[in-house]
Amino acid sequence: MQPIAFFYDDQVLKHRPPPGHPEQPGRLRALVDHLKETGLWERLNHPPFDETPDELILSVHTRSHFELVKNTCASGGGIIDDGDTHVVPESFDAAKRAAGAVIAAIDAVAGRKAAAAFCAIRPPGHHAESNRPMGFCLFNNAAIGARYAQRRHGAQKLAILDWDVHHGNGTQQIFYEDPTVLYISLHQFPFYPGTGSRNERGEGKGDGYTLNIPLPAGTGEDRYLEAFREEIIPALERYDPELLLISAGFDAHRNDPLGGMDLTEESFATMTRMVKSIAPIVSILEGGYNLSALARSTEAHLRVLGEEETPTVYS
Repeated sequence: MQPIAFFYDDQVLKHRPPPGHPEQPGRLRALVDHLKETGLWERLNHPPFDETPDELILSVHTRSHFELVKNTCASGGGIIDDGDTHVVPESFDAAKRAAGAVIAAIDAVAGRKAAAAFCAIRPPGHHAESNRPMGFCLFNNAAIGARYAQRRHGAQKLAILDWDVHHGNGTQQIFYEDPTVLYISLHQFPFYPGTGSRNERGEGKGDGYTLNIPLPAGTGEDRYLEAFREEIIPALERYDPELLLISAGFDAHRNDPLGGMDLTEESFATMTRMVKSIAPIVSILEGGYNLSALARSTEAHLRVLGEEETPTVYS
């Protein structure tokens, strides 16, 4: 198995939505416990990392967004959007730590210290738009990482592949007019958050650099793989990104309580295998709310990432 950098820190467990909320610290506890039980944990590299600096968050989020999260946490927490995104005093630091994992992952892959990287982080990020948190998400981890890769490592073209069961409206909104980031999402539709139709393709210079593949509830592996063969792989090969970020939500698994799709952990392994030769990969955890399905799907994803040599990274 090639060296895979696995970024995790207990600090992200301190973000604690109320009891009964699906996005709980137990998600990552179950994931880490499973990797230890299977013996995979010891085969992964576990580099240290820090919280991301404020200026990197502000590279994709407005000052008012940043201050809303910071000040709501500082004042004791509460609901921060229209109803399903909660924070406690520790949530701000947890969110900064989560984004910091992505920054460190990009450094590891760009610096050839890891063949690929996985960020086991929370709160998730892909629903967070430039000016508002939503959908359990405070800061957009993938977007922060993409901007960092461009500014620190000089990447000219990046791709973000989002296979979470929900459309990543935040990531789409942040890069909607930007041709330097190709955003691809396949997701259940119609479904929360209501975005992600076929006709959402980008605007201005970004026209054509957003590819949405909306799929009906009940979709299984065959249709997902067809989308990969006929649309996703050709689009990625045409674009030829220097780095591929995966918004790796595992809530399209058939056992997930929030989604309505019919994938298995082997489905995620196959999708990973189909894109791993495109570009070096930094994978970022998004959703996944059945603890066993999340843990098994992540294991399958990691094992494929470590199977064989990955492409040469950009300088």
